[in-house]
Amino acid sequence: MTKPDNSVCGCTNPYSYERAEITPAMEAVIKKAVHVLSRDGLVVYPTETIYGLGADALSEIAIYKVYEAKQRPMGKPISVAVSDIEMIHGIAYVDEFAERFISKFLPGPVTVVLPVKNCLPSDLTGGTGTIGIRYPDHAVALSIIAELDSPITATSANISGEISPVSSDQVNVAHDFLIDGGVLPGTPSTVINLAERKIERPGAMLEEIAAFLKEER
Repeated sequence: MTKPDNSVCGCTNPYSYERAEITPAMEAVIKKAVHVLSRDGLVVYPTETIYGLGADALSEIAIYKVYEAKQRPMGKPISVAVSDIEMIHGIAYVDEFAERFISKFLPGPVTVVLPVKNCLPSDLTGGTGTIGIRYPDHAVALSIIAELDSPITATSANISGEISPVSSDQVNVAHDFLIDGGVLPGTPSTVINLAERKIERPGAMLEEIAAFLKEER
């Protein structure tokens, strides 16, 4: 695993932000990222908010590497990212209210907290019985997850407590491969516990989410 030095890591920048078409050059980059992830490696990837640190969310070895790279205490939950609604159903229990919320706001800059199924390693949940889930509105992130056919970790690519990176040069965690998606918006996702119908962290789309919750009461 390399240190966060973009001059020597697997760093490339053939991608213009967000919904741009996936070019043949980017397809090759995505395949490289999936190759790294499938061998328990760590990949820094762009989203519609900040740079994420991705690892195979079904691999206990890979998850441990994420905690180690971020210097994050074990037992502190880590969210995961998915590429479609079916993948959400595969890892979490979704009631009718959650279905309506997901249909309205995802994919997008929102982290939904749902009761977790037992298919995910327990380290991700920190004993909470729930899992934070991102369904990012970013073509590169979605392509990586879909190609891997597995959720990946969706934690920021920074040492815990330090600035969340919006550009590749702000990434300060060890990683095996980095995809440079340029400068990202930087507004964090809003975290909402759908079981409790409660916003746990304000962020992007806050007003729309608050209005939805008010209507549902």
